[in-house]
Amino acid sequence: MASYRRIRDFDWMMLALVLSLCTLGVLQIYSATYGTKFVSAWWRQILYVVLGLALMWLISTVDYHTLLGQVPLFYGIALFLLVLVLLVGTKFFGSRRWIPLYGGFHLQVSEFAKLVIILLVARYLTNQRREYLEGRDLLKLLGLTAIPMLLIMRQPDLGTALSYIPIVGVGLFLGGIRWRHAAALGLLALAVAVTGYGVLHDYQRARLEVFLDPAMDPQGKGYQVIQSQIAVGSGGTWGRGMTQGTQTQGRFLPVPHTDFIVATLGEEHGFVGVAIVLGLYFLLLLQIVQNAQTAPDRPGMHICMGVAALLLFHVLVNVGMVVGRMPVTGIPLPLLSAGGSSTLSMFLMLGLVNNVRLRRVVN
Repeated sequence: MASYRRIRDFDWMMLALVLSLCTLGVLQIYSATYGTKFVSAWWRQILYVVLGLALMWLISTVDYHTLLGQVPLFYGIALFLLVLVLLVGTKFFGSRRWIPLYGGFHLQVSEFAKLVIILLVARYLTNQRREYLEGRDLLKLLGLTAIPMLLIMRQPDLGTALSYIPIVGVGLFLGGIRWRHAAALGLLALAVAVTGYGVLHDYQRARLEVFLDPAMDPQGKGYQVIQSQIAVGSGGTWGRGMTQGTQTQGRFLPVPHTDFIVATLGEEHGFVGVAIVLGLYFLLLLQIVQNAQTAPDRPGMHICMGVAALLLFHVLVNVGMVVGRMPVTGIPLPLLSAGGSSTLSMFLMLGLVNNVRLRRVVN
């Protein structure tokens, strides 16, 4: 009976939206890599999606309260693996972010650590049984989050490290942060941003400078953004058609199947294609928030809203990066960009959302 209720109450609408995005992603990856050395990326992405569906179902079957009870263990494992990445990780494009696995696959630990942070925030804020959070509560939570963030920044991977901030931010807002504490955190973030510029790596500083004026280095650091804007603009309303993009198929746009997949989408399917994809993301976000509103308790609400905040952050930053409104940070577009770790971690997070939904009726 319990198994029947799990199937009946599964969030089929969320699954339909996810599979729609994944299908469009696979088609776009195929088109973007057609005739290149990355031509096998599309079928590898299909494998990741199938495995992701299995993981999504698996994590849905384990009561999220049980997972919350194991947060200290998950947190310790995440820190150990992040340190291991720095010691023995594989280095690509100047960053050491991946642990090599059998068969040529690689594990990006920082992607899966996002799940730990979501569970950590949910558990920590639920245990604070006061109307408003005290200063010491904020400092402890910020400290727990800062440790993995600093380890990720050492890889270096500033984009992924920054993606942890919306999870904590939404959690604090829902957990009852005082206005004076919010203002103090805002000032602290501003001070860190100003003073932290000097400790950024050269390529990170260059990305910020080029963001302000891509034309200052059109053949170097500004090349990706300029080519991306050309690709999006050339698509017009309806696009040029699959495998017909001049910037994509002409190889002017570097690795278009990963972080800049929206540029290829805009070039080949135009404004209409991009609008459809963004509409699907909007509906997915609404579905996650609806699950948060109907969650049976505060931990479930925090989990759903943490996932929603992270997904929204990824979409806004990635799309903004492609059109030149955000600095290039290497943040993928969830479910659309090619990548095993990012795809699997997103499916696990959506599995947590479905887990909360199932617990409304299965206790």
